[in-house]
Amino acid sequence: MIQGFSHIGVGVSDLDRSIRFYSEVFGFVELYRLDFANNEVAATMEQEGTFRSAMLLRDDVRVELLQWVDVPISGSGERKPMTELGFTHLSFRVDGIDDLTEAVLANGGAVHPQTLSHVGAEGSAKTALLYYTDPDGTRIEVMTNVPDLSGFSAADIKAMAGQ
Repeated sequence: MIQGFSHIGVGVSDLDRSIRFYSEVFGFVELYRLDFANNEVAATMEQEGTFRSAMLLRDDVRVELLQWVDVPISGSGERKPMTELGFTHLSFRVDGIDDLTEAVLANGGAVHPQTLSHVGAEGSAKTALLYYTDPDGTRIEVMTNVPDLSGFSAADIKAMAGQ
């Protein structure tokens, strides 16, 4: 039986820079940092080699940053298309979608204003969203007027939606 969500892993090219980015911009706190060498977890990672790991925490969200040390990494570091299979983005509820722009830019990220949208039913508070990317191109969405459903069960949410 599943007890709950644990974490999401994000590959990075510079662990220290990424820790700084997620801490300074989004308020994550470093829980711990580990170095894995001598193929300690090669079977689990499906890759031999040395890597560094840092687990970050903010409220009930945990992000593990992984940096390979002696193994060539792949990927362009550019923003991944939303049509590509697999992980596409992180998303955070915020007060204002522009509130983090200065911190994102100061910490090596980028802002993608062409993704600015306002959606919602006529007369309702519209959800505003904007995409940033971290220093390695991981897409991060920020959204306003999104309800906090963290205290509700799946059954509660279905009941509220009339299902």
